[in-house]
Amino acid sequence: MNLFKFISILFVLLFISTVSIAQISPGELSSVHSQLEGMSNCTQCHLLGEKLSNDKCLACHTELKERITQNKGYHSSAVVKGKECAICHSDHHGVGFQIIKFEEKIFNHNLVGYPLTGAHSKKICVGCHTSKNISNPKIKAKKFTFLGLKTNCLSCHTDYHQSTLSSNCTICHNPNAFKPASKFNHANAKYQLNGKHKNVACIKCHKQESKNGIKFIKYNGLQYRSCINCHVDVHKNQFGQNCIQCHSNESFVITTGIKNFDHTKTKYKLEEKHISVDCKLCHKVNYTTTIKYEKCTDCHVDYHKNQFVKNEVSPDCSTCHNLSGFVNFSYTIEQHNKSVFPIQGAHTAIPCFECHKKTDKWSFKDVGKKCIDCHKDYHKDFISKKYYPEDNCLSCHNEKTWNEINFEHSKTNFKLLGAHATQTCKQCHFTENTDGTKQQKFINLSVICTTCHVDKHFQQFDKDGSTDCTRCHENDKWKPIKFNHNSTLFKLDGKHINVLCVKCHKPAIVNQNKYIQYKISIKCESCHS
Repeated sequence: MNLFKFISILFVLLFISTVSIAQISPGELSSVHSQLEGMSNCTQCHLLGEKLSNDKCLACHTELKERITQNKGYHSSAVVKGKECAICHSDHHGVGFQIIKFEEKIFNHNLVGYPLTGAHSKKICVGCHTSKNISNPKIKAKKFTFLGLKTNCLSCHTDYHQSTLSSNCTICHNPNAFKPASKFNHANAKYQLNGKHKNVACIKCHKQESKNGIKFIKYNGLQYRSCINCHVDVHKNQFGQNCIQCHSNESFVITTGIKNFDHTKTKYKLEEKHISVDCKLCHKVNYTTTIKYEKCTDCHVDYHKNQFVKNEVSPDCSTCHNLSGFVNFSYTIEQHNKSVFPIQGAHTAIPCFECHKKTDKWSFKDVGKKCIDCHKDYHKDFISKKYYPEDNCLSCHNEKTWNEINFEHSKTNFKLLGAHATQTCKQCHFTENTDGTKQQKFINLSVICTTCHVDKHFQQFDKDGSTDCTRCHENDKWKPIKFNHNSTLFKLDGKHINVLCVKCHKPAIVNQNKYIQYKISIKCESCHS
């Protein structure tokens, strides 16, 4: 009997204990906290009778606590700092619950204190956040973490220079690409690049070799104090090894002694372009042989091939050119105006080559005197030659601006009066085609009003098949001041004189066209009932 009671009591206690545990725990912990299951572990995270404690979280997550203490990383940013851990990392939702919810695509990396710039911004997270880039053994042992990375380049990237240069890669490189080293400035090195050295490819001096079984370019430790450290002494030490006594960094072929020679001590002073001419181009035999120099053609070929010869004498090049270069010239507009073609108006803005170099050669003879020698006759076959004899465009245009027209229209059979005198040529003589091109018409252009203007009276006043608007209207403001009702079949007299026009001449619509009827019956019963 006693044994039965004991078993019964034990069973009840076990049942009550199980129900109590279920009521105390809100649910199973996630897999990462599964080692904390059981009532005896509650105080590992919770304070008795209170909510979760951040301090208890950080007591386990020491790597985060260290970052927060140093005020570094995402958990020290303004969006996280001061929050309860459970706001983002709640638990008791089951073993499979994902306690860290992280949206990689929208995460703002600036919050961790390391903005992603250049090529870094194109990397996926796992491209950097991988165990091989983590040096801390404790953090490295985690299945996955975003912690443990350092911000120095070599914590992720291989040291291509194998400790021969600074570990701060950003001194020479930028985040966009390692090649080229855009921030490197050779002026900061012990050896300054001068003269031709500036154009030498890096690999010419910094040779590729192998170090520790890896391809390697040597950037420091090079010998540079003597020219022969890099260059072969073609003189085989005949003149010593101090090359700069004779040569310069600009070119080996220019010797220092000759370059510094004072040519003013001779009868010909070197100026402008002549200063940079190689001595051998003039002194073809040796430096002491007498050479001619009085005329330009003593050395230079007449590029213009006698185009300027007068009376079998060729003028000196200095008439137009100077010593700063043949492409520079001093020939002025004033000089040109003394020629057979004075330069006026817009022609003064035209560069010489537009007229004188239409092929690969310059030409100054028979270039052209008429407009059509250079310009296309835009009105050919559209305007009668009697209005611009000898193809002289100046009959209408001027040299100042092509759009300014000065044509005496009274020479034609249509004198411009009133508003017609204020119109541009294009408004009457040019029409636009459906494809956007312009069509000009001058010859046989009809002078009948309706050729250009819409007949708002719809042929009510046609005479012999055409309407002459000027019978009633004047040219200035189109007012019908010439119209006299007494010239019609119905003279106005008596009360008719004061009747408004619209009382008799009513609007009409024919084929969707609205107009005023002027041709009406003159019978009395047509208006009066």
